[in-house]
Amino acid sequence: MALTKEQIAQRIARELKDGYYVNLGIGIPTLVANYIPAGIQVELQSENGLLGMGPFPFEGEEDPDLINAGKQTITTVPGSSFFDSAMSFGMIRAGKVDLTVLGAMEVSETGDIANWKIPGKMVKGMGGAMDLVASARNIIVAMMHTNPKGESKLLPKCGLPLTGVRCVKKVVSDLAVLDITEEGFVLLERAPGVSVEEIQQKTAGKLLVKGDVPEMKF
Repeated sequence: MALTKEQIAQRIARELKDGYYVNLGIGIPTLVANYIPAGIQVELQSENGLLGMGPFPFEGEEDPDLINAGKQTITTVPGSSFFDSAMSFGMIRAGKVDLTVLGAMEVSETGDIANWKIPGKMVKGMGGAMDLVASARNIIVAMMHTNPKGESKLLPKCGLPLTGVRCVKKVVSDLAVLDITEEGFVLLERAPGVSVEEIQQKTAGKLLVKGDVPEMKF
């Protein structure tokens, strides 16, 4: 059974380590804020000028002045700070962000990412993603394994305009957790009830399966 968006975020949250500074991209990545494991302290950074972002607010408790880069209402944690976008991108470009979680339209077996433009559709621009992929120490992609047509989004080579080259370290999709290595995608875990054969069928890029692949636990 394929994971929900919330389960993808929950699985990615397990990658967080105590003391990390983390930037969450638009879409599924923002949900990671709701699943930070107990007992660790991480600082969530939003590129529009916030350090110390908390989980999403409950309905009726939203503050329209508190938003993330995706214009969603958020909360803050004690000790949070606000600043302009110049300082925010100064943090990013200086390599102060330990982990970035991004969504993607396509990821290649070599770690390239395309997540900003579909030819023929109007977009506002690449935005902060170009700084994040160039400067982050570690990038995890949260995505659906296939597009609405059922075509693989994990490819030998991206067909869409690239955001970054050889920068993605790990992918968590609705079907699997995969490392990106010099050899290609390495299957680490599979969604509950999803077979290795299904993941192989839906992965167009080179996929390595080493031994028994455990199911994710929730």
